[in-house]
Amino acid sequence: MAEATETVKHHEDDPYALTTEAIQEPPADFKGRFRFLGPGLILVGGVVGSGEIILTTTLGSIVGFSMLWFVLVSCWSKNIVQAELGRFTVASGEPFLHAFNRLPGKFPAFRGKRVSWYIYFWLIWIIPDLLVGGGVYGGAGQAIHSAAPFLGSEWWTVILAALACTIILSGTYQFLEKLLTTLVVTFTLITVTCAILLQMTPYAITWEEVQGGLTFGFPAFAIVAALAMFGGTGVSTSEQMAYTYWCAEKGYARFTGPSEDSDAWVSRAKGWIKVMQTDVKLTLLLLTCATIPFYMLGSGVLYRLNARPNGLETISILSNMYTETLGEWAFWLFLVGAFFVLYSTAVSGLGANVRVFADGMVVMGLIEKNDYPTRVKILRVWAVVTPLVTASAYFYFQNPVWMLTVGQLFKAIKYPLMAGGTIYLRYRHLDPRIAPGWKADALLWFCFLLMVGLAVWILYTKFLA
Repeated sequence: MAEATETVKHHEDDPYALTTEAIQEPPADFKGRFRFLGPGLILVGGVVGSGEIILTTTLGSIVGFSMLWFVLVSCWSKNIVQAELGRFTVASGEPFLHAFNRLPGKFPAFRGKRVSWYIYFWLIWIIPDLLVGGGVYGGAGQAIHSAAPFLGSEWWTVILAALACTIILSGTYQFLEKLLTTLVVTFTLITVTCAILLQMTPYAITWEEVQGGLTFGFPAFAIVAALAMFGGTGVSTSEQMAYTYWCAEKGYARFTGPSEDSDAWVSRAKGWIKVMQTDVKLTLLLLTCATIPFYMLGSGVLYRLNARPNGLETISILSNMYTETLGEWAFWLFLVGAFFVLYSTAVSGLGANVRVFADGMVVMGLIEKNDYPTRVKILRVWAVVTPLVTASAYFYFQNPVWMLTVGQLFKAIKYPLMAGGTIYLRYRHLDPRIAPGWKADALLWFCFLLMVGLAVWILYTKFLA
């Protein structure tokens, strides 16, 4: 009897378990839906960070305003994949790796299991993800070092990695949600304010420059920087994966309940999908508001100063965006904003990565699906290992721009695969009763073809033209 009680207890603690007891009717209006938003805020904490403050500004410093259109494409072209992955998770209860394990092409794993080729692809891609993490921690470490130079940036990076580990080990979803919401709001307000005040300085942006940035030019010399920016801004592949886990932990799938033939289940599923879609729209709004000002500052200030962020001088060079706009006093404002931007990325990214990794061990057959206590143990171990590896990477390279560029180039390769896999799930495994309409289907196909076309175009321009 005691054993049965313990099993139920663990089952109830599992945020990924679908039970009839957890079923909850969805809110009927926007005010009600607003109360259940949250995964998007955590996602923005990871999305708007190193890609914006380092990669987007670096691209602006290289090409000026000429690629504004490409930054907008990067912001707007990925949310439909995020939304359709979220739809699948709400309907099935399966987060990303479980869902993509449905892709055809199976290979042996553990305990007699066979897994999709994509699972091994994901394992290999952990390496460039760790390189990105090193760039993020290193950038935050440089920000602290600029304010407190009695320790080198590499040692501040170690301290920040240890602090992030502590937050993840002690924090719950609700704690992360509140922490990252504060960080996101703070750095968004700081950056938007600075971009607006730019118009009151000699670096004011003209309407002609904005129009020039919407003419679809693609300078060949900037392909690497542009592709890295595309991989690191908007909802990247890592965030698209992570979003399904945050949706599960927020409760959207549990509130919907196990799939059944009843009209009541269909109504609940559609209701919670609508909540999720509202959350996605919030994500799109916030990341656009936070990304474009960074590009404007990079183009308006760094490009005109011919200043390129690089190496140990990355943060000090980036600070010119604020000091040239607001005055020397704004150096400290920039350090606070840069730290919030980068560290929110680090915490959110670590929180997501440990969840994905633990789920990967379930998919590979190393632990049982319903063994949530063991999943938590793996999560905690990976939460210690990952910061140590990323901090060590920064110790060796000490160049956040290079680390982020290389890492995001690898991540950009996954976009067509992610979009293509999402299309496969939509037509082969999604319950047809809650399938998207033709408009959402058209957008999904458009994004997939756009990502494939972009990859082909860049390869042709770089190697064949």
